[in-house]
Amino acid sequence: MCTIKARLDKVLTRIRQAEIQFERAPNSVKLLAVSKTKPLSEIQAAINCGQLEFGENYLQDALSKIKALNHNKVKWHFIGHVQSNKARQVAENFSWVHTVDSIKLARRLSRFVADGKPALNVCIQINISNEKNKSGCNIESALELAQEIEKLENLNLRGLMAIPMPETDFAAQRSVFRDLNSIYQDFKAKGIKLDTLSIGMSADLEAAIAEGATIVRVGTDIFGPRS
Repeated sequence: MCTIKARLDKVLTRIRQAEIQFERAPNSVKLLAVSKTKPLSEIQAAINCGQLEFGENYLQDALSKIKALNHNKVKWHFIGHVQSNKARQVAENFSWVHTVDSIKLARRLSRFVADGKPALNVCIQINISNEKNKSGCNIESALELAQEIEKLENLNLRGLMAIPMPETDFAAQRSVFRDLNSIYQDFKAKGIKLDTLSIGMSADLEAAIAEGATIVRVGTDIFGPRS
């Protein structure tokens, strides 16, 4: 699909230009293509263009795609809320989980990583905007959660993730991402080994890169609006 290639190229150009503009190291920001609700044909088109990391929110939809594509080079990231009773399927089928927000969930994920499999890469989701109806732990409890996750042998704590309230003003976008980066840097100063900031989407990826994003999660600008 030529449209997928053109959109991917445009998004990657935006990322690389932002790296230059904000004095980030070349290729230091990874693109995660958010493929939730999108058909196999479009995901395959993205794979054919060299995109090998995909984010999914809905477990059953994701599992059918993972099985159908059966591509050993593709890495699947779970970026939706993980229900406790679905932790086993998430741990068994994904390389990353970006939305760990409690020690209970972390322990369940760790328990279900199969023997002999690599540790599951995880990010702590922080409710950076303190929204009542949004998942994520609060800022005050995040450090303790990070310290507890580091004790779990089957999880590899990689970083922090957030989905802030939408802002159209670039300075406002940067401000909230700066707050999360400050937490990230504070955790590292306290000895938590982190290398990942999962922030930024189609509308605000430049602001996220300006404030330290290492993964941007882009769906609409690759696959078009949700149908």
